[in-house]
Amino acid sequence: MEEQDAEAVIYLDANATTPLLPKVLEAMLPWLRDGFSNPSGAYTSAKLARTAIDQAREEVAKMIHAQPGEIIFTGGGTESVNTALHSLNHQAGSGVALVSAIEHSAVLRCVENLKRDVRLAPVTPDGRVNLVAFSKMLEGAAYVSVMAANNETGVIQPLREIVTMAHERGIPVHTDAIQAAGKTHLDVKELGVDLLSISAHKFHGPKGVGALYVREGLKFIPLLHGGAQESGRRSGTENTAGIVGMGAAAAATRNTSLEILTAMRDAFEEKICSSTTGVFTNGNRNHRLPNTSHLSFDGCDASGLLILLDQAGVACSAGSACMTGKQKPSHVQLAMGISEALAKSSLRISFSRLNTLEESLNAAEILRKSVEKLRSVQGYGVGPVVIYSA
Repeated sequence: MEEQDAEAVIYLDANATTPLLPKVLEAMLPWLRDGFSNPSGAYTSAKLARTAIDQAREEVAKMIHAQPGEIIFTGGGTESVNTALHSLNHQAGSGVALVSAIEHSAVLRCVENLKRDVRLAPVTPDGRVNLVAFSKMLEGAAYVSVMAANNETGVIQPLREIVTMAHERGIPVHTDAIQAAGKTHLDVKELGVDLLSISAHKFHGPKGVGALYVREGLKFIPLLHGGAQESGRRSGTENTAGIVGMGAAAAATRNTSLEILTAMRDAFEEKICSSTTGVFTNGNRNHRLPNTSHLSFDGCDASGLLILLDQAGVACSAGSACMTGKQKPSHVQLAMGISEALAKSSLRISFSRLNTLEESLNAAEILRKSVEKLRSVQGYGVGPVVIYSA
C-alpha cells in the first residue's frame, strides 16, 4: 500500500489525543530553546521560568473555576489519577473503593493495586451511572471515583448528584475529568468534587503534562517524594515548556465555542445514519460530549472497518480494545448491556476544534462506503466479518 499523505488524513480520534494549536506551540517554543533554566533556581532566568509556570497555573485554574493554589502539575493524566487515588486510599480507614464500572483503566488498575476491596457501580443502558444502585453501594465506601465523561461513548455522568450523595455520608470524591476538560463546562465549585484530574493533550496541549485539582483544606498525601516542587505536593523538576503549553491550551478553550463541535458531530451522525442501515448510536444523546459519536454497525467488524477507513484517509478508533490481534468487547459497552457482536462492531468518532464541517461529511461518506464494502464480503446479515491487513 502506498504511504498515506499525512496532510490528506481526516483525523477523527481527538479522544485519544489532539494536535497542538499553533498558539500553544508558539507559547512553548521559547521555553524549549532559551528558557531552559530550572524554575527552582534563584537567578533571573530561573525566576522567569517560575513566573511562566505560575501564569500557566492561573490559566488552568480558570479553566475549571478553581484557585491557583489548588492546582498541582503532574506528568500527565494517569499520574494525576494515581496521585489522587493514592492520597485518598492512604488516608481512608476501613471500607471499599467505589468506582463506576465504566472507568478508564487508569482508575480501574490503580484501585486494583491499592490493596483495598473495590466495588463497581453499574450503569444504565444509556451509559450513565445508575444512581439508585450507586446510593445503596455507598454503604461501607471509603472513597469514590467516578469519571466526568466516558472516554469511549462521551456520555457525561451525573457527577453533581453523585458528589452530593457521597458527601452526605462524609465520603470524599475524585473525578477523572480527562475527557471532559475543554469539551464541556467544568466548575469544581458547582460539582463539589474533592479532587479532579485533567490532561493537556486532550484539549490541544502537549503530551506528558497534566494537572490535579485538590480542594483547599483537603488533607493530601503526595505520590512522589523528593524535592519541594509544587509546594511539596509533587516532587520533580517542572516541565516548564509543557506546563506553559497546558496553560496556553487552557486559555484557548475559554475563548472558543463548542457549538462547532456539536455541529460536526450531528452532521456526521445524520449523514451516516440516514444513508446506512443497521447503525446503532450508543449512549445517552442528551448527556454527552459535543465532539463524540459512538456507533455500532450490524454485520461488520470494527477491525475491518478501521483498515478500510485508514486506507481511505480517515483516522478513528474502535469502540472496543484490540489486543494481540484479537478484538475483545470493551468493558464499557458490556457494562451498558451492548451485545458482544455489536460491541465488536463499534467505532468511536471524536472531533476536535481543528476539524471542519466538510471533513465530517466527507468522513461519513467514506464510512458509508467502507461499511458497504465490508458487508459485501460475506453478505449483510451473515455476521461480523474480520479482515486482516496484508
